[in-house]
Amino acid sequence: MGWFGLFTKSGMDEGVAEYRQTSGAVLLDVRTREEYADGHIDGSRNLPLDEIDAVLQAIPNRDTPLFVHCRSGARSGQAAAYLKKMGYRNVRNIGGILRDALSTLTE
Repeated sequence: MGWFGLFTKSGMDEGVAEYRQTSGAVLLDVRTREEYADGHIDGSRNLPLDEIDAVLQAIPNRDTPLFVHCRSGARSGQAAAYLKKMGYRNVRNIGGILRDALSTLTE
């Protein structure tokens, strides 16, 4: 996937589909609580980037498959890098979800 592929709806579609097919996976939305409340993908868990340290309590098993996303892909990239540093072994940044894509991704 190219650099701009992180920002496309098809990249999100692929990531969400892979999340749904992965047993025990968590779809982690690192947008703010306000952004999350405004609309989110069904089944996702909100853990804002500025609270990412709380992941140890929320998801203690570091083998849990984590599919991380935000609005544009920037915060999710930061979160994914940090999660890997924390010892999470199965982390995938699936990029950004733009507001107009929410209706097609939420089922």
